[in-house]
Amino acid sequence: MVNLKTTSLVERRTLAATCSLLLLLTLTGCPGDVSSGNASTGSAPAHTTAPTLQQQATHQAQTPAQTQAQQSANQIVAAQHAQKVQALVAKAEASYQSGVANYNANRLGAARQDFDSAVDTMLSSGMDLKDDPQLSDEFDQLLSAINSLEMIALRQGNGLSPALEAAPADAADEVTFAPDPLLIGKVTAELKTTNSDLPLVINDYVAGWINAFTNKPALHAHLVSSLRRAGKYKDMIQRILREQGVPQDLIYQAVTETGFQPQSVNRKSGAAGMWQFMRSNDYLQSNGYFDERFDPEKSTVAYAKYMKYLYSQTGDWYLAMAAYDWGLGRVQHVVSRTGYADYWQIYRLGGLPAETKAYIPSTIAAIIMAKNPQQYGLTDVVPDAPVLSDNVTTNYAIDMRLVADLTNATLPEIVALNPALLRLSTPNDIPYDLHLPAGTRDIFLTRLKNIPEEDRTSWRFHVVQNGETLEQIAESLHARPAEITSFNDLTDPIESGDELVIPIAASSRLTPGERYTMRRNDTLVTVADRFGVTVEQLREWNHLSSNRVASGHSLYVVEPIRLAPSARGRRRHAGRATSGRSSGTPRKGASRKASAHADSQTHTAKGGKKQAKKKQRSR
Repeated sequence: MVNLKTTSLVERRTLAATCSLLLLLTLTGCPGDVSSGNASTGSAPAHTTAPTLQQQATHQAQTPAQTQAQQSANQIVAAQHAQKVQALVAKAEASYQSGVANYNANRLGAARQDFDSAVDTMLSSGMDLKDDPQLSDEFDQLLSAINSLEMIALRQGNGLSPALEAAPADAADEVTFAPDPLLIGKVTAELKTTNSDLPLVINDYVAGWINAFTNKPALHAHLVSSLRRAGKYKDMIQRILREQGVPQDLIYQAVTETGFQPQSVNRKSGAAGMWQFMRSNDYLQSNGYFDERFDPEKSTVAYAKYMKYLYSQTGDWYLAMAAYDWGLGRVQHVVSRTGYADYWQIYRLGGLPAETKAYIPSTIAAIIMAKNPQQYGLTDVVPDAPVLSDNVTTNYAIDMRLVADLTNATLPEIVALNPALLRLSTPNDIPYDLHLPAGTRDIFLTRLKNIPEEDRTSWRFHVVQNGETLEQIAESLHARPAEITSFNDLTDPIESGDELVIPIAASSRLTPGERYTMRRNDTLVTVADRFGVTVEQLREWNHLSSNRVASGHSLYVVEPIRLAPSARGRRRHAGRATSGRSSGTPRKGASRKASAHADSQTHTAKGGKKQAKKKQRSR
């Protein structure tokens, strides 16, 4: 891991703001300071020397009282705003510097939590990040600094995200195409009975990839895993392809792209999601709260629409696939240069980069093998069960732990259903399609009505289990028994099956990945007791080999939950092409400067509590 020296994002801002305030006070004087007037030194007191009418008129014309008061008020407001800005930037800077320290110590998970916290601090401040020039500049610099660190991590691995399988195109240089007449003859016979809505062909290049998928352990494992994972999304993908009027067998392009991994991030280009879109595109929304590239259904719709467009521009599905990988502008240029509007002719003439040369043959090989599992030893592949969910469109902020409570699910289950979320809350006043466990939409909406909208990021919901007491429930959720009793109008002892809304102060709410700095005389036992966890959990979350922790050491006190990979506005490397705007939206084209703040403002919660639901029994 590269150890980086970092400079403070606030140093120059702090100095500039200080100088501005000193200059302002020097020019105008402090509000209410009578010594800052224009009286000459040694002049007589006002009660001994009366001003002339001319002096009065001159004084009134030069410094009207109302104008001076208004100027003073404006100066106070400006000074207060500057202080708020500096406090906000300093807080974000503290999280960022903590992230840098964790990054340099190779604690990438903790670093990502810190970096997300820095971004969250600014997004949730309630201040206008878009129209305030200073805040806009600071936010852009923060994102740029984080992106720079992550790009270095990407070059050394998979960035701040978990490792994923390599796609076949990444192994382009490892596959050779020695002629194999026997294999070509075998596949030629198979194609006569293989149904496909793509023009399948067999040649040395496709045969080479069939051989690679069969005999190279890593590629064979990737194909098997891809076909297994395809079960989660196959019905959804084929429905969308059918609705968009594109070939059904384009589904196997996902084998070459990511192997049906919705949270995949390309370490070279920064392309992300199952279909590997860049952040800047015309089809998918991305902001500080969610990135639709990681949403399997939304990204599939984008993929189908873009492939349909590329086909309309090339007139050939293989050229359209090449344009999807390399960029439409470059494909059109090589077609114009060679005079051939045929993928295989361009391939033979050496007009394609290695990845694009591998892209189409590997996809065709995957189609042929998937449609003939007996011939290629794939009969034992059992597809994963389809991912089923109910959908609710939210335009309010709600914490995923509350969603899990309301649907009788676990937090990891809710996170898995919403891979596009970048944090454990939906945005406020920005529509988001929240995915719920199948069959839970009605109970979710019914229970949700009892929780005030402004409290949905901190409050919880609980169904009483046999043997639980109110005190136990309150302690486990960091709430107060009296507040639970009051809000739910409890008059009788709670019973198994009772549904309780759990009021929790936002300040006492713990977030996944939250840390506590050990103080003098602290022990793991006292920290565990303070935060309602066990010593074993603290040791597991913090990878501790003993119960001794030094003062000043930072500990996780809540289990970290990994959300969608962070892939904010990465710049592509030279090995990947950029399509011009005139040639359509580039899938892997150059990315624009991050601008999540334009769509990610956090708004103040709407006032007014809804009618509380009385104590109920689950049936």
